[in-house]
Amino acid sequence: MPDASFRHNKQLLRDRARALRSSLSPAEIREKSERICRNLMDVLDGENPLMVYVSKPREVHTRALISLLLAQGKSVVVPIIEKDTKTLRLSYLDDPAVLSQSTFNVLEPVGHELPAQASDVKAVIIPMLAFDKRGNRLGYGAGYYDRFLTTHPHLTRIGIAFACQELTEIPADPTDAGMDMIVTDTGIIRCQCR
Repeated sequence: MPDASFRHNKQLLRDRARALRSSLSPAEIREKSERICRNLMDVLDGENPLMVYVSKPREVHTRALISLLLAQGKSVVVPIIEKDTKTLRLSYLDDPAVLSQSTFNVLEPVGHELPAQASDVKAVIIPMLAFDKRGNRLGYGAGYYDRFLTTHPHLTRIGIAFACQELTEIPADPTDAGMDMIVTDTGIIRCQCR
């Protein structure tokens, strides 16, 4: 279990990362998200089904990516937050119109779930508050993705973020799940974190 100073340092980094991300205008977020989507499509070599988070306003936008994947005939799986157990449940998403605001204001296919198994998923697109070049990821602090990725180590882990969210070093403990790859608006980082 990480000590209090370790958790405090991570919280300071989260605050810094939020400030960096908040410096982007809505137009910059939209334009950089489009670049990330293009860069991502270059590395998604036949990964199907693909798990993609549904973005909140200040995150890398994923709605266009989801629509593009569906238009290409790919199977898209989205996570559903299980707040009581602090886990992620999975659902196929055939139509983004069924998404509605749910836990933590995340859009989820509530009432329109098509259960999916993690064992069928090939790769997962993961949101990040910050990252370093080694593949360490800083999330929002609840550990949902860390627990999910530890339970399902077969998944290719692709973190996406704006390049301005890169930090020199993210402290990691054994429960933190590293990325295989990070895709930003400026390029692709292949990691050796795990």
